[in-house]
Amino acid sequence: MNAAPLIQLKGVTKVYGQGATALQALKGVDLSIEAGDFVAIMGPSGSGKSTAMNTLGCLDTPTTGAYIFNGVHVETLSRDQRALLRRRYLGFVFQGFNLLARTSAQENVELPLLYRGEPAKTRHAAAKKALASVGLGGWEHHTPAELSGGQQQRVAIARAIVTEPAVLLADEPTGNLDTQRSHEIMDLLWKLNVDHGITVLMVTHESDMAAYAKRIVRFVDGVVASDMRNDHPTALSAAVLQETV
Repeated sequence: MNAAPLIQLKGVTKVYGQGATALQALKGVDLSIEAGDFVAIMGPSGSGKSTAMNTLGCLDTPTTGAYIFNGVHVETLSRDQRALLRRRYLGFVFQGFNLLARTSAQENVELPLLYRGEPAKTRHAAAKKALASVGLGGWEHHTPAELSGGQQQRVAIARAIVTEPAVLLADEPTGNLDTQRSHEIMDLLWKLNVDHGITVLMVTHESDMAAYAKRIVRFVDGVVASDMRNDHPTALSAAVLQETV
């Protein structure tokens, strides 16, 4: 018997406002995501992809329908319970990095553990390990101003994974980066997915970035218009090529 998906949206709608000014951002979304998947979410502006991402990240709740995370009906949870779920199971990466400017890479990465109340020794060790895992060992004491855009995004990813989340939600993670740095970040996300088993959900408008995903879901007018497996992710093809050289 197959295990239930890690994430399920069932008939999810989202309406903002009331009456004549009401906007229906989601119009009955059904979506299942298995543990260990890498899903790229695409669609034009206003398609509902960002609303869906906010719902999956427990930052917003459905108007109707069900959001089931690891067997728990998230739509029935209180705000505090959703916040606890976010802290324990989810990591977030944003287009704008969202790092504290006068704070070192180490201290930025430690923040989620500080909010958890972890002791200093535990925070220091975990942050150092997370930075090393994204290729920034030795950069712990540099501030964002001393780092390139790609390095800043790596710090942001380290901060997202320092809590060892089950799911990493990335919202346009390469949007502020040049082509080379974008591919470096996508290689990193792919490795986190394949080597560490982290489920990755990524919103992107760039087809070459979506090509790294194992699955591409396209939203149009508040519904899932297509949901396709990608049998030849870019990073996987590159890795196989390297092994055969």
